Amino acid sequence: MTALPACPECSSEYTYEMPPLLVCPECAHEWPAAVADSKAESADAAPATIKDCVGNVLADGDSVTVTTTVKVKGASQPLKAGTKVRNIRLNPDAGAGPEDHNIDCKIDGFGAMSLKPSVVKKA
Repeated sequence: MTALPACPECSSEYTYEMPPLLVCPECAHEWPAAVADSKAESADAAPATIKDCVGNVLADGDSVTVTTTVKVKGASQPLKAGTKVRNIRLNPDAGAGPEDHNIDCKIDGFGAMSLKPSVVKKA
């Protein structure tokens, strides 16, 4: 017998299944069983890894090199290719794809900024 999830409203453990729904007898909350299954699968999934433009896995505290010249909004000059960035912080909550700014860093001469993993290479 599979264990049913607790009620998302009142956290009661006495839920029961009444296809296609799950029901809580204490608060009368009903929700689809598919929602409970998808939440269980997403909780078991491993956290996403962030990779650079070459495919190397990045970690907090790594040093990276900018591979392409990047225009910086509000700055008078672009961030040139070959600029070395030390002590990066990864922000996996910023997004899931390579098009999101998942790297937080501080660059000498520019200050704090976020970079896309697709424009850096692990040094």
